[in-house]
Amino acid sequence: MTDTTPWRRPAAAATDVAAAAGRPHRPNRPGRGRSPEPAALRAAAVSGAGGPSAAGGAAGAAGSAGSAGSAGAAGSDGSAGAAGSAGPAQGAAPLGRFLAKAAAVTAGLTAAGAVCGLVRDQTIAHLFGAGHDSDAFLISWTVPEMASTLLIEDAMALLMVPAFSHALARRSAARAGLSRQEARAQDPVRLLVGATLPRLAVFLAAVASLLVVAAPLVVAVLAPGLPDPALAVECTRMTALTVLSFGLAGYFSAALRAHRSFVPPAAIYVSYNVGIIGTMVALHAVWGVRAAAAGVAVGGLLMALVQLPAFIRNVGFGPPRPKAAPRSQRDRDRPTLIAVGMIAPVICFAVFRQSQVLVERFLAASLPPGAISHLNYAQKVAQMPMVLSLMICTVTFPVVAQAMAGGEREKARRRVEQDLALASLAVLMGTALVIGYAPQIIQVLFERGAFTHRDTLATAAVMRVYALGLLGHCLVGALSRPFFSTARPTWFPALAMGAGLFVNTVAGALAVRWGTYGIAGANAAGITTTAVLLLTGIRSRIMAIQVRRVALSIARLAVASVAACGTGWIAGPMIPDPLLSAGLGCLLVPAMFGASGMAIRALEVTALSAQIAQTSQRFRHVRNVR
Repeated sequence: MTDTTPWRRPAAAATDVAAAAGRPHRPNRPGRGRSPEPAALRAAAVSGAGGPSAAGGAAGAAGSAGSAGSAGAAGSDGSAGAAGSAGPAQGAAPLGRFLAKAAAVTAGLTAAGAVCGLVRDQTIAHLFGAGHDSDAFLISWTVPEMASTLLIEDAMALLMVPAFSHALARRSAARAGLSRQEARAQDPVRLLVGATLPRLAVFLAAVASLLVVAAPLVVAVLAPGLPDPALAVECTRMTALTVLSFGLAGYFSAALRAHRSFVPPAAIYVSYNVGIIGTMVALHAVWGVRAAAAGVAVGGLLMALVQLPAFIRNVGFGPPRPKAAPRSQRDRDRPTLIAVGMIAPVICFAVFRQSQVLVERFLAASLPPGAISHLNYAQKVAQMPMVLSLMICTVTFPVVAQAMAGGEREKARRRVEQDLALASLAVLMGTALVIGYAPQIIQVLFERGAFTHRDTLATAAVMRVYALGLLGHCLVGALSRPFFSTARPTWFPALAMGAGLFVNTVAGALAVRWGTYGIAGANAAGITTTAVLLLTGIRSRIMAIQVRRVALSIARLAVASVAACGTGWIAGPMIPDPLLSAGLGCLLVPAMFGASGMAIRALEVTALSAQIAQTSQRFRHVRNVR
């Protein structure tokens, strides 16, 4: 296929990165050249890693802002990307403005993906309730959840974002003095696509086919206590097709993010959830819960198709690399593409984190029908505050990565401490709301159709237990990023996550006698263990953050959260209408949280109040001027 990548004048990738970071570019001295593989490139890919288990997994899309900071040149699809591909005058814009534009593009689509994910879960609850059929579907959904973690949000980004960034940098350097035809014939980006995409597609197709054939074994491993696995096997055979579609979607996302094209990668979860919802509504009367599994397959296909036009326009398809190419040219991408040791710690960390869901469903398979569904609905709703709080760390992560790559550890330390404070404030306020108004929230969201009031009470009770681990989930997401910003990969986050998974597994096996409450409590204990290990280990291994000061800050916010939670727990049942009660709770809980924080002089609350007052004053001033 003809390369349609727009012709652009040569631009130095290092200069773009330095300009985006707000500091002048310093070229390497003769004899002291270094490979263009700073930690920022690998770390930028990490910023795209978000958990898919939240409402549609849309938070991962926000990571596209991270890869923008390290991309070399060329290509834009959204308004944010335009700033990255303009001339030097715009390239020297302050970093805050660049991050604001990138966040603005992704934030709207992130919110849309979260809303679509919520509608998807409401549709599943309405059509199939919480019983054997929904449990069977959720077992089959484990395959795309794990595939999303590896093929979209972690492994694929960690492999291909740096690869495309390096290729873009070489394209910019090589095009100087070449004609347009010569530049296209030797385009490193097209050569990279030709050398990797066909092989990847064949490999993923083979894995998907193997999963389809081995679906009975997969279900037996995931849920050995399931009474009737036949329906779960049928659903798994359909959801296994996402291995291919998710892999292609992840490849397209990595390429587009490296080209500073943010809109299509951020829209993938919107299309994914729309595909699931549409297929369920159209086919549930004929296929039952199998329509949900078919919807997952359709949604995965849409994730790739929604990015295909932008991929063709910005990247294009190229021929495989000629075998006669010089060995140095053939080896140039090899460290990025097959240096498993560089990304193995991050992949293990992501797999261990996602394995918490496997442990929960494995343990819940022996419980009465509906237990897996109650755990799933409770977890999806409870994690919303965590997803929103981690948006702060996702958008600011390029600052940390660039500061670490430039040796500015003090700047990185200040940024990480600020992110921890703001993210903790957001997640603890959300935790108070989720615990205080759990029955009202679940009733408003799910209690209709096949989802009964009994299901509401069971799900709300489990959600309150899950919410005890929200702070741990938030801290793990915020603290893992600095560990992966260093020049050398570190295994400490993976080991900490493995320790948390061990606690989760052992505690869950012992507490399963208490049903879903014990499983949810084990999840909270495991993730909290990981958060404590990361917080105490970051000072000696990465940066000298003030652990005691951060811990005291979080403790003060936790006190304010307990006060707000208690207020909501008491006030919630006083209003019979669940929608009105939950709506008033969205006002009461933040107000009580802020008042309590001001009373105990929590610096984050007082600083936020002052900033809100200052913003309001500026807004009134602008209106008066107009």
